[in-house]
Amino acid sequence: MTSKVSHNKKGINFLTAGFLAVVFSVFGIIIASNFDLTPKSLAEVPVKVAQLSTKQVVQNADGEMESPFVSVVEQYKDAVVNISVRLKPTQSPWWKKHAQGGNSSGSGFVFREDGYILTNNHVVEKAESIEVRTSSGYVYDAQLVGGDSETDLAVLKIEPQEKLTVIPFGDSDALKVGDWAIAIGNPFPQQGLDRTVTVGVISAKGRSNLYFGPDSPGYQNYIQTDASINPGNSGGPLLNIRGECIGVNAAISSPTGTSVGIGFAIPINFARAIVPDLIETGKAHRGWLGVSLRALNQKEANRQGLDAVKGVLIDNVFDNSPAKSAGIRKGDVVIEFNNKKVESVNDLRILVSTIKSGNKVPLEIVREGKHINLTVSVVDRDAFFAAQSNSPLPETDRDDFDVSQWMGMEVMPFTKELAELINADFVKGMYVRRVLPDSPADKASILRKTIILQVNNKPVKNLDDFINITGQITNMKKRIPLIVQEPDGTIVRKIIIGYNR
Repeated sequence: MTSKVSHNKKGINFLTAGFLAVVFSVFGIIIASNFDLTPKSLAEVPVKVAQLSTKQVVQNADGEMESPFVSVVEQYKDAVVNISVRLKPTQSPWWKKHAQGGNSSGSGFVFREDGYILTNNHVVEKAESIEVRTSSGYVYDAQLVGGDSETDLAVLKIEPQEKLTVIPFGDSDALKVGDWAIAIGNPFPQQGLDRTVTVGVISAKGRSNLYFGPDSPGYQNYIQTDASINPGNSGGPLLNIRGECIGVNAAISSPTGTSVGIGFAIPINFARAIVPDLIETGKAHRGWLGVSLRALNQKEANRQGLDAVKGVLIDNVFDNSPAKSAGIRKGDVVIEFNNKKVESVNDLRILVSTIKSGNKVPLEIVREGKHINLTVSVVDRDAFFAAQSNSPLPETDRDDFDVSQWMGMEVMPFTKELAELINADFVKGMYVRRVLPDSPADKASILRKTIILQVNNKPVKNLDDFINITGQITNMKKRIPLIVQEPDGTIVRKIIIGYNR
């Protein structure tokens, strides 16, 4: 009897569940009908991203599904050009392994219809002649309008005999890690390898302190991507999914010299600030505040009441500098510059360098735990130091001090006494007291009041070190690396190319 009752209860439960299932199904259909939620076929979806397995596809004009990268490449690939360079005799850049004899090949892209092309400086520097080949087969003699080794950017100009495709600049500041990245290069069209396309994502932003060889750029704020940047693709564009240029492909990091999924591109917003100068004057003009910077540590962040170790500590303020006039003091922590967050020394260096001389810029500092808003009028770095070169030298810069001349600059031992006189921290090295115009030192952007720490990868702690090391350099056309402390306190690598004695 008991088992019979139990069996009937189960039957009732099954009937109830079935009834409810039917009711909810009908109710769901009614709701879907009222709100028009019935699924459409893929053929009815108008050019929108749809999900197919794990790949994103779009519908083209013929109603067929294809990769969303196809339309970007088809629209802008013809803007990517091949750059063929004949090097001057004896020139041998770090990328010579990709060259054949005295020739080398790289990429670039058209950014103005009247024939302006953006590429890497290392592709075209020291060129005897430059040729640009477009997608239509035209070959043009190109003029180097301007180049900048410290950012590795250069602008070429051709006189087009055809309508050129132009790639628009995007906004690299808006990039997010994980965004799509499309790299297009035009390395070797003569071998049928023109307009090579690789795809990946933005792997990281703000990469700096990278070493690619003795002429590694001093200003680094790279976009990292796993879109392969193969040899010969340097200077080509890195595009977003909308077909906007977000970076200029520049380098790879690899123990073998081949792509292993770690490529670097110069952010297009950085290029946007440099390109007008290159077109107008042939060189880049950098903003300057007149401060020495130091990385913020946990102890100082806690003392200032900051929630995170993000910001830059002002280590020193130069007399007669924009920072001094703005009221910036030693010990202040800069957390925002020109309405952009500052998290590291490199952040602030990059932001300041891209500001035009005379522009007034807001910044936010923290001083003794209080947030203070200031306005600073940025000046041109080189112009400022050129003007300062006419000012009286410190007392210790007398002619009876031991002075050595090399590569167009006069240097003397950097002493503690001299450090106090110029209001700088003492380091062991050689103090540059004068730079001759148009000398190798001047062309390498060595400034007066620079402190030379290394020459040819060897430390120079005193005058004897300097004389011995420079005296051993017999090939005066060699690319000679220096490690220097610039007048603003930053440590950078410089390259000097000499001349025959």
